[in-house]
Amino acid sequence: MRSLIVAAFAASLSLAGAVVAFAQDAPKVGVVVKIGGIPWFNAMEAGIKEQGQKLGVDAFMIGPTSADPALQVRAIEDLIAQGVKVIGVVPNDAKVLEPVLTKAQAAGIKVITHESPSQKGADWNFELASSTGFGEAHGKLLAEKMGGKGEYAVFVGSLTVPLHNAWADAAIAYIKANYPDMKLVGERYGVAEDVDKSRSTALDLIAAHPDLTGFLAFGSQGPIGAGRAIEERRKTGKIFVLGPFSPGQGQKLIKSDAISGGFMWNPKQAGEVFVTLADRLIKGESVKEGDDIPGLGVIKPVGNDIIVDQLLPINKDTVDDLAAMGL
Repeated sequence: MRSLIVAAFAASLSLAGAVVAFAQDAPKVGVVVKIGGIPWFNAMEAGIKEQGQKLGVDAFMIGPTSADPALQVRAIEDLIAQGVKVIGVVPNDAKVLEPVLTKAQAAGIKVITHESPSQKGADWNFELASSTGFGEAHGKLLAEKMGGKGEYAVFVGSLTVPLHNAWADAAIAYIKANYPDMKLVGERYGVAEDVDKSRSTALDLIAAHPDLTGFLAFGSQGPIGAGRAIEERRKTGKIFVLGPFSPGQGQKLIKSDAISGGFMWNPKQAGEVFVTLADRLIKGESVKEGDDIPGLGVIKPVGNDIIVDQLLPINKDTVDDLAAMGL
């Protein structure tokens, strides 16, 4: 019996040693997102971790406490100091990050970005939705909800997030070309990564513009904040809120019609793609036209951008299933 116990103990030590060895030997991939602790990036983190375990990569996410580009710069500096193999980023400010991303590349670190087309300092940027297709889909849906007339406002994550502003550009251009009786209020408001700012800005706009009947909110917290403002002002069914958001977070709001719908891609899938691309780069495998890459399909890169269209509608019929996926 004693010999069996000793053998079992030795085996457990061996297994523990193997786990430690894996942690030490596995290539490190760090992904810096816009902000931590919100459902969208929680789902992305799940994808990063699961794909890392699947591919034998030590992959992890860093979520700053606020959507501050300076905090992203600091996190990237830390990853450079750690000597990670690949850095992934969902930028808050493309230009602010250029120098530190270039510094990472100079240190021999591969850089992958998401939601930042043509990002300088990145080896690759990937999108699960084209900017034109995503923006136009939201613009068309808003116009349908508003009956093709009335005033509307646009929120973005910040005025320095290229992709959010590209979506807004596409949506506004589509509405202008097809619905001349719809009028944009102001320019656009950089509040949509902050639920409280989105709510307070929506409340201010509702008070200042009695004819306002629509919000397009690009940024996962924008529809949530604007939806809450609609409920507070008892404007459900009178003011329509559209945009991408985490279904689990907005489930009740869309069922009450405080949010009227939107489109998204799967942030968990985006997390998986970060690690899949990182693994290919670490192994020296190709990323070129015609390659069939899990999570992206057959790719056709343009410059350093890999763009595919994988839109998921968010509405009363789909929200429960999407939320059940952990989104």
